[in-house]
Amino acid sequence: MAITAGMVKELREITGAGMMDCKKALSESDGDMDAAIEFLRKKGMAGADKKAGRVAAEGVIAIAVSDDKKKAAIAEVNCETDFVAKGDEFKDFANEIAQIALNTGTTDIEALMGEKMANGQTIDEKRRELIAKIGENMAVRRLEQIETTGQIGQYQHGEKIGVVVDMTGGDDALARDVAMHIAALKPTAVSADDVDQEVVEKERKFQIEQAQESGKPMEIIEKMIEGRMRKFLQEITLLGQSFVKDPDLSVEKLLKNNDATVSNFIRLEVGEGIEIEETNFADEVAAAAKAVTG
Repeated sequence: MAITAGMVKELREITGAGMMDCKKALSESDGDMDAAIEFLRKKGMAGADKKAGRVAAEGVIAIAVSDDKKKAAIAEVNCETDFVAKGDEFKDFANEIAQIALNTGTTDIEALMGEKMANGQTIDEKRRELIAKIGENMAVRRLEQIETTGQIGQYQHGEKIGVVVDMTGGDDALARDVAMHIAALKPTAVSADDVDQEVVEKERKFQIEQAQESGKPMEIIEKMIEGRMRKFLQEITLLGQSFVKDPDLSVEKLLKNNDATVSNFIRLEVGEGIEIEETNFADEVAAAAKAVTG
C-alpha cells in the first residue's frame, strides 16, 4: 500500500513520534494505522528500556488535592534535565499522575503505572512514549498520600518543592503559610516526640563527645548537653522552629494563637537523596576524541 504524506502526518499527530519513525511504522504495517501505532509503542518501549539506567535527578513535584480538602496525593516525577522538567508536556504528565493517584488512593508506584490516563493509555505506556519522543529517562520516584478530618494545606515552590499539611482548625491562609514554612525550613517531624530516636541518640552521642573535649566536670557537661539537645530538637521540628514570616514567633505559638494543630505533613524535593556522579567535561571530550582517533 502506498504511504502518503497525509498518513504520516496523521500518525505523527496521534503519537508525537518523529516523521521518519512514522513513515517506517506505516511501511512495516502496510498502511494499517492501528498496527503502526502499536509498532511505535513497542519501539518506544525498547527505547525506554535502553534509557532506564540513566540517572533522572531533575523533574517536578506534583500535588493533587480533593475538592473537600480532605485528601491529597503528592508525587515526584523525574527526568534527566531541567529543560524537559520545565516543559508543559512533562508537567501535564506529572499532574495527571498525581490526580490519578488521588482518585485511586494508591501509593504503590508499580500498580499506579497500570492505571489508565485520560487518553486511554496506561501511565507506563505514556511514560515510554514520552521517553521515545523526548529522548530522556523518566520515572515516578515517590508517591505519598495524606488524609485528614480537618483540612489539607499545600504549597509548591516552583515545581521543585512540594508540601502538603494535615491541619485542624485555622483557615486556608494559615494552612498555606505553615506549608510554605515547611518548604523553606525543612523540619523533619511535627514535634520532639515524633523525632526518630536513632536520630536523637546519634546527636546526643555527638554532643557528649564534643563537650568532653572541653575538660569540664560531668555535671556541667550534662547541663550543656540538655541545652544543646533542646536547641537541636527545636531546629528540626515544626513546632519548635521560629515561623519563617515572623522569627519572633514559634510555629507552635502561631498555631495556638489560631486555635489550630498540625498532625502530619509531607515535604518532597526533587532529586533529594539521588547520588549524581560528577564528571569532568574536559576529560569526557578528551576520552571521546581518543576513542575516535584510535
